[in-house]
Amino acid sequence: MAEKVAVALSGGVDSGVTAAILKDKGYDLVGITMTIWGDRKVKPQTSTHGACLGPDEKNDVESARKISEFIKIPYKVIDCSKEYDDIVLKYFKKEYLNGRTPNPCIRCNSMIKFGVLPHLAKEKGIEFDKFATGHYARIVEDNGVYKLARAKDITKDQSYFLYKLTQEQLKTIIMPLGEYTKVQVREMARSYGLEVSDKPDSQDFYEGDYNELLEVEEKEGNIVDTNGKILGKHKGIWNYTIGQRKGIGIAASEPLYVIKLDKETNTVVVGNIDNTFKKSLIATDINYPTGEKIKNGHYTAKIRSSQQPQGCTVEVMDDKIKVEFDEYQKSIAMGQSVVIYDGDFVAAGGIINEVL
Repeated sequence: MAEKVAVALSGGVDSGVTAAILKDKGYDLVGITMTIWGDRKVKPQTSTHGACLGPDEKNDVESARKISEFIKIPYKVIDCSKEYDDIVLKYFKKEYLNGRTPNPCIRCNSMIKFGVLPHLAKEKGIEFDKFATGHYARIVEDNGVYKLARAKDITKDQSYFLYKLTQEQLKTIIMPLGEYTKVQVREMARSYGLEVSDKPDSQDFYEGDYNELLEVEEKEGNIVDTNGKILGKHKGIWNYTIGQRKGIGIAASEPLYVIKLDKETNTVVVGNIDNTFKKSLIATDINYPTGEKIKNGHYTAKIRSSQQPQGCTVEVMDDKIKVEFDEYQKSIAMGQSVVIYDGDFVAAGGIINEVL
């Protein structure tokens, strides 16, 4: 009997090709799509169509339904909006209002896409053994240990966003696109006859301005330089991110960058580009995808998804990790994640809690 697999369909080319590949391999598939917009009242004032969170998700659901019909598999829509609000949006708001820079996609992947979605699907009576997605990453089994690895297409690799996955999750996940390049995936979509072969990728997690989600009143404070000199006013520290250059609203003889957000004093600290470079950080809320702590030593690490892994020395400190990079890194932001690699494998990851 064919193994039963639930494939998460976003309505895009990656998940569509994932479903087509697995259907070709003889799996017994069911397509499932999570909805997260719910009955939200906020209406994005601007639109970056294709974002994960937005009223346009109904178009993605229709696209996913067409893919399922085209490759002849059953299809179900799972409402995850309440869980998304409780788990992702509340965290997102809290972090931003505390002057930190969260990455909602990382939290959504581990807790919603690979957590709530398959759980609710099974609660609704959808039976399956494995859960498949169109992520660009690989899962390698080694003597009963499931390791998360970078994709073959390094330019599309999404392992950074998946570092919070556990052994329990990894052993049930299938990610076939980790073996292909994006160009190959689009070519396969055309060969399968999928309408979404040229559909653009999602660009962000929300279609509009983040302030629409934060739903907070303005809170005026000072913008100061590194010596504490007041240069201007701001309307809320959540409007700024570490390393930001444009839109600060300060005229100066040289470019200024946001280098610190101080919630206690409601202050935005700015400085020159040299002030944005740091070498060390402390991370908390650590996850080890293999289930085993890593040893102290030299690894590579990323502090943002688009970055190539950088050489670093790692020191494991009980429930924390200290990372010291070989070279200075620009704009290390508290609230973001650092992901540590041992070769192509994700060794650990955590939330940046201190920048040293």
